[in-house]
Amino acid sequence: MATPTLLTPAATPKPLPLIKSKLPAAPVAAPTSNAALPIPPQPCRREFLSVASAGILSAVLIGPVAAPALAASDEEYVKESEEVINKVRSTIGLDKNDPNVPDAVANLRETSNFWVAKYRREKALLGRASFRDIYSALNAVSGHYISFGPTVPIPGKRKARILEEMDTAEKALLRGR
Repeated sequence: MATPTLLTPAATPKPLPLIKSKLPAAPVAAPTSNAALPIPPQPCRREFLSVASAGILSAVLIGPVAAPALAASDEEYVKESEEVINKVRSTIGLDKNDPNVPDAVANLRETSNFWVAKYRREKALLGRASFRDIYSALNAVSGHYISFGPTVPIPGKRKARILEEMDTAEKALLRGR
């Protein structure tokens, strides 16, 4: 095993070497009669990029703008929401021994995913009571079938809450809410 050695300070510390810059030195101009003329500043890369990107973005924003995919109308929302409500009622009302349950659940999940994807981004619909109730019920139904599979029936309390939300959503739709 090696023996540890102690470092003892030298009697006089050595000065550190100077670090030379790798950048070229700026030329020092000799004082002449033209020294009073100001030198125009060179544009830096950051300024150039900000001006160039502003030009590109303004050209893109001024150009033809595609409208976001919004729901066609209030009537379409009401019609599709009623279809979703009827599909939820028919699917959760099926007997657990019915051979069509897995297909009905798959169809319901596809329909509910389409409905949620279409109307979730609509700011005008987010505050509606019908949207809130349908969204909550679809979340409960989808969560159950994802967790337990399509063949396990929905428990009675959850089923009653889902049907109650569907009833209140349907009433809200009739009132235009």
